[in-house]
Amino acid sequence: MSRNAPQLNLLTPQDVANRLGVSITTLATWRCTKRYPLAYLKVGRLVRYRIGDVEAFEIARLHGEVANDN
Repeated sequence: MSRNAPQLNLLTPQDVANRLGVSITTLATWRCTKRYPLAYLKVGRLVRYRIGDVEAFEIARLHGEVANDN
C-alpha cells in the first residue's frame, strides 16, 4: 500500500466522539474496559474507527419503534 492511499473511511477518536456525543476520554474508557463492543483499529499509538463499525454500533443501540415509511 502506498503512502498516498486513501484512508478507508477511518475516523479519529474525535470524529467518533463528536458523532456519538461523548468525550474522547469516554471512548478511551470504553476501549480499556471493553464496556461497549465498538471495534477499533490500533497501529502504534494511533486509534482509528471504521465508519461501518460505528454505524453498526449505533444501529445496535436503537431503542423504540422506527417509523414505517410505507
